[in-house]
Amino acid sequence: MTTKENQKAKILKYVAINDAGNFNTWNPAHIEELKRKEFSTDLGQRVLFENEYLRIWEVVLLPKERLPFRKIEFDYYWVAGSEGMVISRFSDGKIVLMHLEKGDSEFLLHENNYGIYDMENIGDDILFFQLTEFKGEEIFVKERIQETIKRNSLGDN
Repeated sequence: MTTKENQKAKILKYVAINDAGNFNTWNPAHIEELKRKEFSTDLGQRVLFENEYLRIWEVVLLPKERLPFRKIEFDYYWVAGSEGMVISRFSDGKIVLMHLEKGDSEFLLHENNYGIYDMENIGDDILFFQLTEFKGEEIFVKERIQETIKRNSLGDN
């Protein structure tokens, strides 16, 4: 684990429990799901807000409930609204276990790549997340930011 990953692991309390490339411990149903390549691009279960720059998603997972594999292409930020235990399986074989506390958060960059992973609540309590998905790089273009600031401040006399 790199220093950056180790720092993140301490903050989020997560541990890699299966290495990339190793599918020996995987449930055969999860492997079949990956092989079908029928991935949703939805980050969450329900859109709470959307505009031209971002989409805010909600995820509510009951105990033992799982979001299937998703293909995530855009950068996003998530925040946990509750405490619990989560497992995420990645398409490369890696499996990560996380202990989340209310308010834990992380910004994930996909940098012109995509990630394929699932998320499963393995705890005894309901898990709640809000995720903010950024719709491409144009949100960070200086002219677009200035245009948005100008548009939003017109009524502030």
